[in-house]
Amino acid sequence: MSHTSQNSAAYIATLMAVDKSNLPTDGGERFNRLIFARSPYLLQHAENPVNWYEWGVAAFDRARSENLPILLSIGYATCHWCHVMAHESFEDQEVAALLNRHFVCIKIDREERPDIDDFYMAVAQMMTGGGGWPLNIFMTSDKHPFMAITYLPKRGRGGMNGLMELLGNIATLWRQRPEMIERNCQGIMAALEDARQHQGDKSSPDTMAAAEKALQQLKRIYDPKNGGFGSAPKFPMPIYLSWLIGQYLSHPHPEGEGALNMALHTLRQMRSGGIWDHLGGGLHRYSVDSSWLAPHFEKMLYDQAMLARVTTEAFLATGEPFYRTMTEEIFAFVGRELQSAEGAFCSALDADSEGIEGKFYVWEKREIDACLGPDAELFCRYHAVTDEGNFEGQTILTAPVALNIFCQQQRLNAEETGKLLELCRSRLLEQRERRIRPLRDDKIITSWNGLMISALATAGVIFNKPEYIIRAARAAHFILHSLRRADGRIMRSYLNGASDVPAFLEDYAFLTGGLLDLFEATLDRNWLTEARTLAEELLRLFRHPVSGDFTLTGHDAEQMPARVSSDHDGVTPSALSRTAHLLYRLAWIDDRPGLLDSARKALAGISSEIRDNPLGHLGALQVLSLLENQPAIATFTGETDTTEAFALNVDLHLAPIKNLILRRSDIQPSPLSLSLCLQGTCYPTVSTADELNRLLKGRFELRFASGSSGMI
Repeated sequence: MSHTSQNSAAYIATLMAVDKSNLPTDGGERFNRLIFARSPYLLQHAENPVNWYEWGVAAFDRARSENLPILLSIGYATCHWCHVMAHESFEDQEVAALLNRHFVCIKIDREERPDIDDFYMAVAQMMTGGGGWPLNIFMTSDKHPFMAITYLPKRGRGGMNGLMELLGNIATLWRQRPEMIERNCQGIMAALEDARQHQGDKSSPDTMAAAEKALQQLKRIYDPKNGGFGSAPKFPMPIYLSWLIGQYLSHPHPEGEGALNMALHTLRQMRSGGIWDHLGGGLHRYSVDSSWLAPHFEKMLYDQAMLARVTTEAFLATGEPFYRTMTEEIFAFVGRELQSAEGAFCSALDADSEGIEGKFYVWEKREIDACLGPDAELFCRYHAVTDEGNFEGQTILTAPVALNIFCQQQRLNAEETGKLLELCRSRLLEQRERRIRPLRDDKIITSWNGLMISALATAGVIFNKPEYIIRAARAAHFILHSLRRADGRIMRSYLNGASDVPAFLEDYAFLTGGLLDLFEATLDRNWLTEARTLAEELLRLFRHPVSGDFTLTGHDAEQMPARVSSDHDGVTPSALSRTAHLLYRLAWIDDRPGLLDSARKALAGISSEIRDNPLGHLGALQVLSLLENQPAIATFTGETDTTEAFALNVDLHLAPIKNLILRRSDIQPSPLSLSLCLQGTCYPTVSTADELNRLLKGRFELRFASGSSGMI
């Protein structure tokens, strides 16, 4: 039975509730082996007629003993094209019969096993020049790949083979030309090794030259009309936006202002387009067009976390309430729709509901008219709703004109109109909640939670919103208690219990960074203690004892057949750059200069890549720049668990001081005070926010405002 025709969430919940104690190991007549999986993505395939295996010894042993090739199929629960291929092929009896006869079939949730996904995605990109999901790899029982494809329809069309033809051809080659398969495998593995050997020297790159090259690259691909970078499909790329804002904060001159304007224009264009959920808040995955109108409707936790961090930075750079509101709307969505009962954050919302992408989010004008009555006319004018629609006869809500300009054009009172539109949106959101909801992938991923913890903690202190910090702390407590083995090892994910997959470097780096941000927001040394513990564990598990190089998979975990490439910024930040950054922070917090060497080592292996492709390593560029300069050091002494201390910390975070490191002195008891040291000078201690403001104004003649362009 397919789940695409019904409520996906209810379907997965039904499968999770199945009594599995009496089922045979192969799942029995109704199910395959995936019925025993925890992953919602694997459970989506538990009733396929394909005899799926989970990744493990049983699958490889069978392939070896029966001399069969392996089809490894990788996807994730909220992947639209994964659903399409599943419906067309993996739910089809004819395809299943061919697969079951000639192949051993393995399903992987890429979010549970990013190591497997990274390796085989590198193979796909090398072989085909592209990649994506679903990713289907044909390989031998020793995990060596010989072919890679993404989505294929069941039957060929337009002169191209379909899956049925391809499977038949591979089965024939496997039987009749095994030497050809073996040559393919050897060639691919040799090419992977060759690519690794040619990564170049490890001498530190010229950071200023690399930064200038990255800026010029961004300028070339920037869309001055619609914002964003490149053409369709267009991704939000928060990493680009954050780096551009950082360029302005570090270099408040015309070049920096140009970088800032690219970021701000992009944020405003995204916020006005259909990629933004104008009723529920938050961001969809990407836009299928260049103007941000029609999104791919899935919503990912990491996108929300990274964009919230960017909009917080945009507020710091400009002081404009627009970016604060945007941040708050992201957090409102995450709290309402992605936060678990225990306080941690779930992975994603599916693009599809009732088997149709976007059905949950689009509207017909008559629906809006019926819901809003006489207020519908104003709402439709502002949100560009028409009878014809803008998306397959229906409407994706947009806001093409800013509210203040709209009100000027329409000669309306801005305050009253804003309140009325907000009331209309609330009523429509309530109406939308009655629809069948997209599947929520309830899997709690350590690294993505680390990103959200960081975003909430930082915004909480900058916006003076302690409730954000409390939410970040709840999530951190859950991860540290529920995803930690008895021996202290952090695990990758949680769904009805912690997974058996050990956490990867990105999990340790993102989580530890989030704990450091919680320490900075609260001045609670317990968070610093936890961060130190995880950092030591990270060094033990992921750093080579001789070379000092870092690996993305722990020494104690399963290894892929080869190391395929160095780490780089992708849809989530680079694990190596985040590792280097947290080691840099701890080096200065704890006065441990040896950690600065470890931070440099973390980036040494990608030096040539930073020179050649700085746009793929903006996080690393940021850390290399930090390593060339001493930070500003702010040290709190005395009782910090007070409203006065928090107010002082808020104003410190709002101050235009770049590269700030916070310490907390262990001298107790003593009255609250803050000492600030920067540019080789330490200044008199202060104990209130007013005193800090006077110090900054008097000593540096700065405009103390969040929009100040002066940097210390």
